[in-house]
Amino acid sequence: MKLLSYLHEGHESYGAAVGDSVVNLSRARPREPALADYIASGAYLQAAEHVKGQPVDGKLADIHYLPVIPRPEKIVCAVRNYMDHHQEVVAAGMHRELSEKPPIFLRVWRSQTAHNQPIVNPSVSDSMDWEGELAVIIGKPGRNIPLDKAYDHVAGYSCYNDASVREWQFHAKQIASGKNFEATGGFGPWMVTADEIAPGRQLKLETRLNGVVEQSSHTGNMIFDIPTLINYASTIFTLVPGDVIATGTPAGVGWSRKPPKVMRDGDVVEVEIEGIGTLRNPVVAGD
Repeated sequence: MKLLSYLHEGHESYGAAVGDSVVNLSRARPREPALADYIASGAYLQAAEHVKGQPVDGKLADIHYLPVIPRPEKIVCAVRNYMDHHQEVVAAGMHRELSEKPPIFLRVWRSQTAHNQPIVNPSVSDSMDWEGELAVIIGKPGRNIPLDKAYDHVAGYSCYNDASVREWQFHAKQIASGKNFEATGGFGPWMVTADEIAPGRQLKLETRLNGVVEQSSHTGNMIFDIPTLINYASTIFTLVPGDVIATGTPAGVGWSRKPPKVMRDGDVVEVEIEGIGTLRNPVVAGD
């Protein structure tokens, strides 16, 4: 199933994408007012049954999407988790060594933006960059999750654009300041439940700027795979339903180009992942 969050008649709702329409699930489930609650209850595993007899809120082409999980407790982001991206960063002049453990940072939920909603290039930057990524949504809580149980904690997968304000990212070795400007992290359009994607399946990932392919890779090229990221993160803190793990980006970011290539007002950036769909965001100039 494809599960999504969206606005309906001015209220946050969630539902399932069925054909070209969205079927409302939240109206009939007052004890689970948000998609993260629906996931936490385990009821999402019966979503195919729950859509039967529920109203259609409109066409997918017409709805106002929200980030798949609008306010996750944690957004855990992997750094330089594709070898080709690590190599392009080093070739561009950044002195970084491969880590024995996954380097991570956290995003705040206000830094997210939804499918078809704008990525905002803040006025303090002229170096907004794209980073297409696979997002993992946690479905079952856990601490110190062993590698062989990691996929049991995955509710589903989505597309993420870990867009980066590069000047601010490079203020210090800790890069989080360049990753947390409001409305910069694209997330959507929906979550494909884990039963539709076999554990460890290699998924093609492509990022396009104004229709031009900038990144093309597959998730099998990760340095630290999904179980390793879940194991590592859950050793630090308890992972809870609705938490998001952005698994890193492959080569092809704009910063490493000579001259650098950036996203500007009026651009459109897309992240497409096999088996999931396409996240689309226009780029607008911010305050």
